[in-house]
Amino acid sequence: MRILVARTDKLGDFITALPALYVLKKHDPQNKIIALVAPLNKALALTCNFIDEVIVDDGQSSVYKLSRKLKRENIDASVTLFSNTRVALAQFLAGIPTRIAPATKIAQIFYNKRVKQRRSEVKMAEFEYNLVLMKTLFSDIDLDYKTPLLVFDDAQKKYQEFCINNNIIKEVIAFHVGFGGSSDANWNLDEYEILIREVLHVNKYKVVLTFGPDEKSLKEEMQKRLQDSNVIFYLSTDGIVDFAKLISNFKLFVSTSTGTYHLASLVGTPTMTFFGDSKFASAARWKSVGDEKLQKHYMLPTDADKRTEIFEGVKQDLLNV
Repeated sequence: MRILVARTDKLGDFITALPALYVLKKHDPQNKIIALVAPLNKALALTCNFIDEVIVDDGQSSVYKLSRKLKRENIDASVTLFSNTRVALAQFLAGIPTRIAPATKIAQIFYNKRVKQRRSEVKMAEFEYNLVLMKTLFSDIDLDYKTPLLVFDDAQKKYQEFCINNNIIKEVIAFHVGFGGSSDANWNLDEYEILIREVLHVNKYKVVLTFGPDEKSLKEEMQKRLQDSNVIFYLSTDGIVDFAKLISNFKLFVSTSTGTYHLASLVGTPTMTFFGDSKFASAARWKSVGDEKLQKHYMLPTDADKRTEIFEGVKQDLLNV
């Protein structure tokens, strides 16, 4: 059976789809699992041995061009985890016999199996809603998946090279101070500087600050703030896969709830993550796909006193790593 799974949004959102792709392949290894992804997620999708083919949707080409691309794949069934009208119509025009999606938005009219999920109620995490959709295709499917879900044979080599190049002899705690995705809560740079200096003062771990390829100015700002410290500033310019290999060896990854958090958890790195104090942005919805025992979540309220209390708790937790 040739099965298309569509998730064409951002990095963290795509990572929440990976357990669903994994269980489809596990259910029957003869299934051909095809992922429809945004361009930024192509390289990561290609590294997953439970994905057989990757189709890239740039979001710009016509719906007819996308439908022709899908039609050539002779797809038997599709599961769309997060839909828009363009992706839905393309599948309809491609003549995919079984088209499954959550029953939301006007796009649902183009699917012939619509599942009421009401994700806004946050009765489970995003990746769990994705997994449950697979029951519509195979009622007896086992939804358990391994963790970490993605392991690289050459990750240790990548890390050793990084340590040699930066004269690192201690385990690494990484801070990713950037902001993105659906995250709506984070510490400001002054607060991050305090947290980083607390870890530096203990002198137990090497501190690495990581930045995305479009965060050069943020990197320069943090270099100014911490110019008197022995911190490594790492601008990721070699792509998501190389970055994943590197951070898979870190002791701890500290960040807001953004794509890099999901990436760190995917590859088995312990995480310390900051979420907005709302149902939509909460850890209940956006906890990642990794081992939950390796994830430490903090909800950041808008109330100043409560925020200060949580900040002091984070400092203590960092000192006890």
